[in-house]
Amino acid sequence: MEGAVDSLFFYDYRRETLNKIIEKKDLSEKVVRMVLEAPLIAQKRKAGQFIILKVDEKGERIPLTIVDSDAQAGTITIIFQVVGKTTAVMAKMKAGDTIQDVQGPLGNPTEIKNYGRVVCIGGGVGVGVVYPLTAALKKAGNEVISIIGSRTKDLLILEKEMGAISDRLIVATDDGSYGFHGFVSQVLQEMIDKGEKIDRVFAIGPVPMMKVISDVTRPQGIKTIVSLNSIMVDATGMCGACRVSVAGKTKFTCVDGPEFDGHEVDFKLLADRLKMYCDQERQAYEQHKCGCDGN
Repeated sequence: MEGAVDSLFFYDYRRETLNKIIEKKDLSEKVVRMVLEAPLIAQKRKAGQFIILKVDEKGERIPLTIVDSDAQAGTITIIFQVVGKTTAVMAKMKAGDTIQDVQGPLGNPTEIKNYGRVVCIGGGVGVGVVYPLTAALKKAGNEVISIIGSRTKDLLILEKEMGAISDRLIVATDDGSYGFHGFVSQVLQEMIDKGEKIDRVFAIGPVPMMKVISDVTRPQGIKTIVSLNSIMVDATGMCGACRVSVAGKTKFTCVDGPEFDGHEVDFKLLADRLKMYCDQERQAYEQHKCGCDGN
């Protein structure tokens, strides 16, 4: 951890004009794509990195992965799911509105190499996170097989975009309303059972999904990289809120991650810590929906 903060490129946009929402689009009922004006972040950002943003003076700080960037236009793209008060507030914003604080790029970039044949797996809104990694891996010369999934067809995002950067794209839905009927982990298991060559797996999505994927690849010793979504506050490694256990050692997602070897992650501890403030988050969300919080 020593010197970790010094190694970060950390910029805080506090001038209102630099945090303008350029474009907003609803990808599904509760998933939103947003393009923000953030020129310095756009210049520095690499695949796998994220931002911390605060909507207003009283808002909470939330981490969101940078899905895409345009250095020339000075913009970054984020995708988020409405799961609490802050994301609900953001979902109501429109092009031209401003977000008070945006900090980044944070975290370590994905280690991009030509591994050979890679499988990139995204579940739910995690498809938005795996998208930039897939693009970078394809650009590096890898053969890329992508597996994306959602509960239903209506919740599926970025199918066209993922198809454009993949050598093969497989879609799965839990309810069978589109593509393979089942989970993305089952698609991967079938590939392994058929003896398909896989040099590396990247899996991003809900914690249970990443755990299952890691369990599937462990017997074959297929290196599996996951991106963790632990609770985060300052994103500098100082508060310790985002701590996770990896290979029996305490790591901090904000400065040591967000990506780790899935075979070494203590997923139970991660899931337990993510439940710590569920009641408070639910209460804040309900108060916001009924207008009881004054916003």
